[in-house]
Amino acid sequence: MTSSLEQTYTSPVPEGPPDTGDHPKVALAIAAHPDDADFGCAGTAHLWSQQGWQFYYLVCSDGSKGTEDPSLTADRLVPMRQREQRAAAEALGVKDVFFLDGYVDGELTYSRQLLGDVVRVIRRIRPYAVFTHDPTQVIIRNSFINHSDHRTAGLVAIDAVYPAARDRWNFPEQLEEGLEPHKVKELFIWSLEQANFVVDISEVVETKIQALLRHTSQFGEGDEFLKFVRERWRGEDGRYTERFRRVVMVR
Repeated sequence: MTSSLEQTYTSPVPEGPPDTGDHPKVALAIAAHPDDADFGCAGTAHLWSQQGWQFYYLVCSDGSKGTEDPSLTADRLVPMRQREQRAAAEALGVKDVFFLDGYVDGELTYSRQLLGDVVRVIRRIRPYAVFTHDPTQVIIRNSFINHSDHRTAGLVAIDAVYPAARDRWNFPEQLEEGLEPHKVKELFIWSLEQANFVVDISEVVETKIQALLRHTSQFGEGDEFLKFVRERWRGEDGRYTERFRRVVMVR
């Protein structure tokens, strides 16, 4: 009974988008691979886009190893996965998708170059909010391993938000490109372990699923995937939610 009561009183109440005040309603999801952002925040991206937000995706690696099909070599798979991600984003109302060059799937490592490339996109898009992976969890719910690329992309995204994109003398060469420093106001980390912000996506969960099914190289016809997500994602109250750790930047 105690644990049930604790869950009742500590579970976050579903919320709508933050009030941006005078700031443009712009959000950027930074993901390791094609389809990661769709798993992490597709419902939120769709709902917020319907409410006047401009949502963008940034994919850090080329997705070249995401297949069990021996006929899908990297030269075929990379453009295929980019097309799939663009199709999924279109279904969600995501404004645009950016892909970094030169970062191989499964080999994403923290580097100054990767940090600078992510900072460049942040300074170009100038988002109020950034969404990304949780870089801290390795084993999740004793059921799966958080991909090393996810952890790297999440950590780089967080470091890009603060302090790299903010500080003028980080990557000063970008000033010559016309890219001024930018302060992200809020950070949303898709996470099940430390969620303090929940978005009820029940009314758009089918849109999220259909967006994921655009990744045909990953899910094929999708019958087993559909059964899995509809059962796994549904909460005890019958709702579908996306859960985040929300960080409101104070400086």
